[in-house]
Amino acid sequence: MVELKTATELAVMREAGRVVAQALAAVREAAGIGVSLAELDAVAAQVMADAGAKPSFLGYHPDWAPVPYPGVICASVNDAVVHGIPGRYRLRDGDLLSIDCGASIDGWHGDAAVSFVVGAADPADLALIAATEQALAAGIAAARPGAKMGDISAAIAAIGRASGYGVTEDHGGHGIGRAMHEDPPVPNDGRPGRGLRLRPGLVLALEPMFTRGGCDDYRHADDGWIVHTTDGTRASHSEHTVAITEAGPVVLTLP
Repeated sequence: MVELKTATELAVMREAGRVVAQALAAVREAAGIGVSLAELDAVAAQVMADAGAKPSFLGYHPDWAPVPYPGVICASVNDAVVHGIPGRYRLRDGDLLSIDCGASIDGWHGDAAVSFVVGAADPADLALIAATEQALAAGIAAARPGAKMGDISAAIAAIGRASGYGVTEDHGGHGIGRAMHEDPPVPNDGRPGRGLRLRPGLVLALEPMFTRGGCDDYRHADDGWIVHTTDGTRASHSEHTVAITEAGPVVLTLP
């Protein structure tokens, strides 16, 4: 069921989104060569604790996962597209790191992600990240009342396809609110003018995921969580929580 949010509910989601933004900024500042993913997870956990927020990811257990998710953040390195588990791995010079983060306040969730390079960057990685961010911006711009879900999906995919990147199939955005994942799903590829009509009060987490090798396929790691590119090429992930309003899209996960 698609639930439309009231102005009061959106205000609480904005507070949750602000905590997410603060956690992502703190993690990005702490990330460096030799720093472990577990240490970055602890940074995000502390930001949430200080803000009185709860981590949305920790303990999350969808039907397809073998175990509940064990981290506060998802930390995906290089060929990991999403759902990277923050463990003992220590960052190396040139790693492409994607951090996904969710937090809730009073039961209302915010969700966002950012990708960046640690240390010296390969220009090809920077171009991949820039395209993912551009696709997110295009998706947000298309999220207007009266438009269709396919308009968002097509806007996102157009950026990736034009650059020759893969658009990870079966993965995309989602509704968000009282639960971290709600209806409707938001595919990262689609046809304009198709799908659900966007109405004020609808809140969506938009999250393009592109791969350098141009392959849309993926594989799961043995842990059942981490999604890897099948060709071993690098991936980038960018996300914001966006409210559809009468005045247009409003990003809830900005600082």
